Amino acid sequence: MDFPERLATLRKERGLTQQALAERVGIHVSQLRRYEGGAAQPTLDVLRRLAVALSVSADRLVFDTDERGPGDDLLLHLEAIQHLDDDEKTIVRTVIESVLLRHQARRLAAS
Repeated sequence: MDFPERLATLRKERGLTQQALAERVGIHVSQLRRYEGGAAQPTLDVLRRLAVALSVSADRLVFDTDERGPGDDLLLHLEAIQHLDDDEKTIVRTVIESVLLRHQARRLAAS
């Protein structure tokens, strides 16, 4: 799937009209139509605002990354971790490592 199709699909999945997304991003609806029609490419700033408005990573919007990396919901959580203080980050890291070790132990036990 190419960028214009991915943009339109993500917009529709979120139940947004072209007008509503354009307003969220701060662009004219005709410009959004050009992006979805493949007649124009957004600037990096507009691309970032599109990703935020659609609650997806810029990678998912630009590249077909559905099969790579964590899902968008997990990515948003991981990005939010950067706002925690160092002690809270340590706790999150410990919890993640514990869950991963537990998963690996189960997998090895089942082999």
